[in-house]
Amino acid sequence: MADSDWGALAQHWLDRLAACSEPGPGVTRLPFTPEHRAALGVLTELMEQAGLTVGLDAAGTLIGRLDGPVGAPVLLLGSHQDSVREGGAYDGIMGVVLPVLALMKLRQDAVTLPFAVEVLAFADEEGVRFPTALMGPRALAGTFDMAALELRDRDGITLRRAMQAFGLNPDALPGLQRDPAQVMGWVEIHLEQGPVLEAAGTTIGIVTGICGIERHMVTLTGKAAHAGTVPMNLRRDALAGAAELTLAAETLARETEGLLATGGVLKVRPGVVNAVSGEVAMTLEIRAPDDALREKAGAALTRSAHDIAKRRGLGLDISRTYAQPATPCSPQVIECLSKAVEAGNRPAVQRMASGATHDTSAMAGLCPVGMLFTACRDGASHHPDEKVPKAAMSSGILTLERFLTQFQ
Repeated sequence: MADSDWGALAQHWLDRLAACSEPGPGVTRLPFTPEHRAALGVLTELMEQAGLTVGLDAAGTLIGRLDGPVGAPVLLLGSHQDSVREGGAYDGIMGVVLPVLALMKLRQDAVTLPFAVEVLAFADEEGVRFPTALMGPRALAGTFDMAALELRDRDGITLRRAMQAFGLNPDALPGLQRDPAQVMGWVEIHLEQGPVLEAAGTTIGIVTGICGIERHMVTLTGKAAHAGTVPMNLRRDALAGAAELTLAAETLARETEGLLATGGVLKVRPGVVNAVSGEVAMTLEIRAPDDALREKAGAALTRSAHDIAKRRGLGLDISRTYAQPATPCSPQVIECLSKAVEAGNRPAVQRMASGATHDTSAMAGLCPVGMLFTACRDGASHHPDEKVPKAAMSSGILTLERFLTQFQ
């Protein structure tokens, strides 16, 4: 098969997997559902065609294994099979298909590896059905909280019950923890979910790390008043204060390399056209690939919120409600991925941080990790218009193939 044909083959399998979806626009495939079961059937067929031994673990992770020499360690690759509601056909699932096809190409070329390889299709990364996520990789890393089994979906079904109905034994999850001494590393390939690679005219990027995230809940309290009778200089407008804080966050992020800041939710009271806003509850999310940078920004924006509230005569309640540390990728894996990209006549290696969280962030609790991004059309993701060009998928498959032959 010509190198350029591998992207077309990937598209064939992704089209079949996209059909494993609830009715409606795009792809909706939630964990432990009939759609999940159908996707496992397609992936099993693909893995077996690549010569892999296939099994399902207690977390619902489908594992395709290529054995190595007796006693050899294992290199793990993969991503997740689930989607958001009305999402795309590439997010997650492409990161399962491409590694299998890379192993299929190695088999076609009669290449053997000095280690074992497993391709993993995790059940639930998106956290759409249940208010938890990353169960599969956390189970492997020994960091899964068994209390999450009692969390319920919108129909009142617990995660435990859903897994049992799927034929799994949730009580066996602690036994899935891997021995770090037997795991060489983890690599995930994923569409970028952004426009950087496409704008740069390249198909493959190397992820240097996954951004840490912190979220703040901010409530600004002023005084509701008639919009036609209170002069501007006498107003205590909570919405104006929230707007100023939102712009302060945007300005700080624009002026600080690697920093992302978003005011994502605004709840305005009384929320009518002819009244000054008396109260605004808002969220402020901050992301950065460096935890010190993120925490510094959080402290700076907290100070800004206090300054804005004092100057405008507003009450302020601000608290950090969530914090997730950044996940740096392994320098060794980054270097080997870079050589694999360069060997494909792409000397200008595009390195970038991931602003989104991936299975890789949980796998970092087990072993050294790395990630590749593929370009995607218009940067669209979590949407029916999500599209990865065949050329980008071919590049991803060939890069993984070269990586596998070089990694030690």
